[in-house]
Amino acid sequence: MGIVVVEVCDGNSITEINIEEILEQEFPEVAVLMNECLSFCGLCRVRPYALVNNKRVFGNTPEECLEKIREEIKKELAVYE
Repeated sequence: MGIVVVEVCDGNSITEINIEEILEQEFPEVAVLMNECLSFCGLCRVRPYALVNNKRVFGNTPEECLEKIREEIKKELAVYE
């Protein structure tokens, strides 16, 4: 398990890209968890999002959301440097 956990609802449009493979290859410290539901009812239908160490990260497109997730991961990892 990584020191940064990214949780994704499998009904979310961010799953259009292979976020798990992308992030885990780019950041070995990250664990991506695909969940059936993150209990933010309806949010996954509105726009792409994920939880990064329990912080919600949003984007208008899956690609924009991925970039914001990367930024949040870098902030989280900075604590350990």
